[in-house]
Amino acid sequence: MKVSAEFMRRVAEAAAAETLPRFRGQGAVSNKLSAGFDPVTEADQRAEQAIRAVIREQYPDHGILGEEFGSENAASSHIWVIDPIDGTRSFISGVPLWGTLVGLTVDGDAVAGLMSQPFIGELFRADGSGAFYEGPGGERRLATRKVDALAGATLCTTTPALFLGGRRESYNRLEAAVRLSRYGTDCYAYAMLAAGHIDLVVEVGLQAYDIVALIPIIEQAGGKITNWDGGPAENGGEIVAAGSPKLHDAALKLLHEG
Repeated sequence: MKVSAEFMRRVAEAAAAETLPRFRGQGAVSNKLSAGFDPVTEADQRAEQAIRAVIREQYPDHGILGEEFGSENAASSHIWVIDPIDGTRSFISGVPLWGTLVGLTVDGDAVAGLMSQPFIGELFRADGSGAFYEGPGGERRLATRKVDALAGATLCTTTPALFLGGRRESYNRLEAAVRLSRYGTDCYAYAMLAAGHIDLVVEVGLQAYDIVALIPIIEQAGGKITNWDGGPAENGGEIVAAGSPKLHDAALKLLHEG
């Protein structure tokens, strides 16, 4: 199924109308956890409601799964997966490394998706025919860069603190093997991978709504994304995304050594 650029822009604009007025504001922040900190804001909730309304109007028979309001019409073969603000910690800190994620699965496979960063004015999207960028740099087709060796790669992750137990040792091996590592980028890292600016993203503990929208953007830009076992990434969990299949294979091999 091909999703029109016009529809994706409408989704992004509806979300931005709720997120931008609240970004760098003093809105209330709630905590989802009794122990620890998992923030949610009014912007998260209002943006997801706005996205759902656009989807329901255009595709009334499709299902929706969102981080804030759960599932509806779950028996549909076509499911829209929403993270209204991926990177809420960045959002509440005034750092523009957050984004709105909306992806479409058909029979469980991610086929189209968008990542919108409205403060910067960027839209990264994949519609089934390719991956595309719209923003201050103009409009262009996205393409990953083909770095095949770990020694030449740039790696991003949210924070190494999320890698627990043996997973931290695995991550440390990989970080030691690459040229450069950067932290705290959330969904923006995957967009930079698709755009050819970085080469690897490695994460753990993701939910479906954290990753579904990004899978088509990376794959249709020429990259490869799987879980740590080499299987589909649609359900989240432990994720490896790379700009080239060779680099992906090298990363997986090193993660599983030891």
